[in-house]
Amino acid sequence: MSTPPSVLFVDHTAALGGAELYLLDYVRHREGPHQVLLFEEGPFADRLASADVPTRCLSGASAVLSFSRASGLMAALQAIPGGMRLIYQVAQAARACDVVFANSQKAFLIAAVAGTLTRTPVVWNLHDLLTADHFSSFNTRLVVAMANAFATAVVVNSEATRQSFVDAGGRQSLTRVVYNGLDAQVFEEARPANVREAQGIGDAPLVGIFSRLAPWKGQHVLLEALDTLPAVHALLVGEALFGDEVTYAQRLRDEVGQRGLSDRVHFLGFRNDIPALVNAVDVVVHTSVAPEPFGRVIAEGLLAQKPVIATRAGGAQEIIREGKTGWLVPPGDADALARAIRHVLSDPEEARRRARAGRREARERFSLGTMACALEATIHDAARTGG
Repeated sequence: MSTPPSVLFVDHTAALGGAELYLLDYVRHREGPHQVLLFEEGPFADRLASADVPTRCLSGASAVLSFSRASGLMAALQAIPGGMRLIYQVAQAARACDVVFANSQKAFLIAAVAGTLTRTPVVWNLHDLLTADHFSSFNTRLVVAMANAFATAVVVNSEATRQSFVDAGGRQSLTRVVYNGLDAQVFEEARPANVREAQGIGDAPLVGIFSRLAPWKGQHVLLEALDTLPAVHALLVGEALFGDEVTYAQRLRDEVGQRGLSDRVHFLGFRNDIPALVNAVDVVVHTSVAPEPFGRVIAEGLLAQKPVIATRAGGAQEIIREGKTGWLVPPGDADALARAIRHVLSDPEEARRRARAGRREARERFSLGTMACALEATIHDAARTGG
């Protein structure tokens, strides 16, 4: 195929999670014809529009959106009428495209049927580990069966994600590992945000954790670690996005008060200036208590040439080389996290050495160009197969 295939990108959410930022980075630089369909309106739709990406929000998705990762058969049955309406709308758009590219599980379930009806190849981008930590057994069996039957390819963001798909019964031959790509220049050139003065931090050591507030993201582990780091301040950048995360976010704020950390823990909420904030901290910390499929913030920290401490599980182990480009600690181990932070702050020369090595590797492995080339190759291959 001499010209880039036309692609219909489908995502179920308009919240700005890591998968949505990934898609935004890709489509705003893509040269071939494309359109993004979302199942709701929200910040992601606004960001796509501001980047001049053709975007349409579909109607009648409430039942499908209420089908959660923990849902079972009954919830699936209740979502069928709304799902049929979405399938019809996606199929109408798919008829004019060479490939349908589903960027989430819910989007894939709809796109798989729509693509079959229109004989359009469907690529599923799997951003999550298909494990009991994240999905009900019914949900996993359903999406894997659909992938085996209807997907032309399954793009996964790490070897860990690929293995979870295979362990769940997915066909390994479908998978293509494509690491998330980021714009290195943005992180290398961003001026540090004026957060120290704004928050009254002064010259105190400052660590940053950048992710939505969610139980499995483990912000509570950092709060526990701060008990033994009396001089250290922390930025918590992000906000709750879904369901029980709102309760967890309030729990974190309550715990800060109970631990007497109110003057050292700074909740910044959702921010658009992540590169500037990453450049403002002394250490980037990743604290997920369940395995992370990739760990976008880890790569962001490396690109900003910051010392990075991450959880030794899942995709994080593919980004950080222990002893070379960062530090890895066991999941949920506040004592180990505190020791790592203390070590980084007490040995600045070692911290700088690993940070420099981390940037070099991240620029090669996690660049936008590397990601885009791999995705385009997968899309071209899918388009050649036909529907």
